[in-house]
Amino acid sequence: MRRTLRILGITAAVLIIAFVGFRLFTKQSSPEAVAEVNQNGFAIRVDYCRPYKKGRDIFGGLVPYEEVWRTGANEATLIKLGQDVTIGGKPLKAGTYSLWSIPFKGGWIMIFNGQTGQWGTQYDSSKDVLRVLVTNRKRNPPLEQFTIEFQPQAGGEDMLLAWDDTEAVVPFRKQ
Repeated sequence: MRRTLRILGITAAVLIIAFVGFRLFTKQSSPEAVAEVNQNGFAIRVDYCRPYKKGRDIFGGLVPYEEVWRTGANEATLIKLGQDVTIGGKPLKAGTYSLWSIPFKGGWIMIFNGQTGQWGTQYDSSKDVLRVLVTNRKRNPPLEQFTIEFQPQAGGEDMLLAWDDTEAVVPFRKQ
């Protein structure tokens, strides 16, 4: 009995150390970040990981066109809306969603999914709450590291998703 408990204890310790080591390793390559806005009764928070370009072709290469992307790295990106909003004229209720995207050369489809807490490759389209087409544009200068930030607009905020020479614009407006 003691031997079995000792083996289980050692196994558990090894698994915990391996999990912590893996997490630290992945976070070094794509560190965690928060993009947040909270003003004039408008609150949005995005928790995501920021991968680096490292000389790679990003959109159309590392991130293929016309395929679902986790919109960052590591765990699925989370977005928390403190109020009901519209995005491109489509309503979305306050709450927490995983954020996915499908990049195209001429725009992106942003996906707000009701499943949260999953690794960034475990996308389940049956949990989609909203899909909306947004614009993208060339960015100059290019960005080495994926970045999400907010820009004030009349009636809301634009969320900018920028990496390499591409920037997608997601227009959040108060309902």
